[in-house]
Amino acid sequence: MTPKHFALFIFILVCGLVSGCSRFPGKPSEAEKWIASSEVLNFDQLYGQNCAGCHGSGGRFGAARALNDPLFLNFIDRDNLRQVIREGVPSTSMPAFAQKFGGQLTDAQIDLLAEQMKSQWGNPEGFNPVSLPAYRQQDNIANGAAVGDSQRGAGVYNTHCSECHGADGRGGKTAGSIVDPDFLKLVSDQSLRTTVIVGRRFIGKVDCSASTSAQPMTAQEVSDLVAWLVSQRPRALGNEAAGQSSSEIKPANAR
Repeated sequence: MTPKHFALFIFILVCGLVSGCSRFPGKPSEAEKWIASSEVLNFDQLYGQNCAGCHGSGGRFGAARALNDPLFLNFIDRDNLRQVIREGVPSTSMPAFAQKFGGQLTDAQIDLLAEQMKSQWGNPEGFNPVSLPAYRQQDNIANGAAVGDSQRGAGVYNTHCSECHGADGRGGKTAGSIVDPDFLKLVSDQSLRTTVIVGRRFIGKVDCSASTSAQPMTAQEVSDLVAWLVSQRPRALGNEAAGQSSSEIKPANAR
């Protein structure tokens, strides 16, 4: 075999080996290839990297509200859920995740998170719909309810909450304080409203349809109770607009 023929034989052999091998040694597989963070469109990865630290693995048992909760996800609509993810909640530890608000997620990634939370955890087909007040206070007012009144809210508290949280809200036989100033500094008005309406069932807090009273709270009673809770904040933060304008809360001495 001439050197020329030998070189041609080696070339053909190498080509055959290359074409018959799916990848070179050390070459990453498709699953191992690096992807820019802005291009990640996998729900589990996005949730794990951005949400699980506060809301818990799988959407439960974190320090913040459980997101894997059908009642909550049927209470908050997609637009409001996207807005919370996109813009965060002022004066709380919930940051804005949208790039335009200083975060690192694209609009497509935020849409994916909201859609998948709803479809995977909201259980829209198996969920038994219940009539709940509107998510936002301003929508409640648009539906005909009056602004929240803290004086009326004190009565609502006594009727629906005092059996568990105590006569003054500082804790009872089965539940802790809900007027602790450190707690009230950490949560927005909207967070209080959400908890009153849908509860936090993974830590034993019932929703407004299953209070200790024989009757569930009305939309007006929810607004009044939230107004009372907000009025318990230290004065420096009492008028802070965190999810609800102070103009929507009627002070106790107002007539």
